[in-house]
Amino acid sequence: MFFPGFETRRVAGAGADIHLRIGGSGPPLLLLHGYPQTHVMWHKVAPMLARHFTLVLPDLRGYGESGKPPSDDAHLVYSKRATAADMVAVMAQLGFKQFRLAGHDRGARVAHRLSLDHPQAVQRLALLDIVPTLTMFGRMNQAIASGYYHWLFLIQPNGHPERMIGADPDYYITSKLGAWAADASVFTPEAVAEYQRCFRDPACIHATCEDYRAGASIDLEHDRADLDKRIQAPLLVLWGAQGQISRHFDVLGCWREKAVNVKGLGLPCGHFLPEERPEDTARAVLDFMREAAV
Repeated sequence: MFFPGFETRRVAGAGADIHLRIGGSGPPLLLLHGYPQTHVMWHKVAPMLARHFTLVLPDLRGYGESGKPPSDDAHLVYSKRATAADMVAVMAQLGFKQFRLAGHDRGARVAHRLSLDHPQAVQRLALLDIVPTLTMFGRMNQAIASGYYHWLFLIQPNGHPERMIGADPDYYITSKLGAWAADASVFTPEAVAEYQRCFRDPACIHATCEDYRAGASIDLEHDRADLDKRIQAPLLVLWGAQGQISRHFDVLGCWREKAVNVKGLGLPCGHFLPEERPEDTARAVLDFMREAAV
């Protein structure tokens, strides 16, 4: 339904089996989704990008149809480092030791970590609608906490967020999509139904909470240990000009502190760029990624 002509595969990652779609032709481009979605979030931009690149569209560990390994007290299992290692292992098994990489939301945080841990693998990098995790927590104030309350809600212990989300996961998904998009009507009913289907699985709810718990603990430790490291690959940063990130941060300025070669722009939308402004998103990513492909 979402990716006609693409092949569905299940490939062993570094610690979880990864469900993915692969299709298109040309150099490899790995696309990582965000919360609370799956690889389906790329369905509007994939046809445009697949004309020029071989697209690899995985569900991150814990999300969608990918494996959901048991969590641990230190949240290492759902750290961005562990999830990034999955992606490198998957791409290697597909025959791609080097690749271009784009991520949105949580997927962008995985992509950031991947570019630091495996710089030899990343040829070009695009990050959609985030600032670094350390920056988010370091500048947290009432306005940011109000807009990103889920960062504080999902990290609560003892299964509290899991139980609350699990009481009505369909409502939770639609409320999140509606709150973070400039116009909630952009989401196709089929995509929303797929996000809801996946979030009805208690294991998915727990794993995605663990993603955020890792973001507030072990991921920060890893990021602090790498304060002297900068992203070496050319970096494109995109953000929603009508969204929370643009409201609270100088997005380009934040990333120029973390990378050696950065450019970017805001698009006229909220948080979900690939679904709100698919043509603009695809064009910006395509132009940037093809700079090294021609």
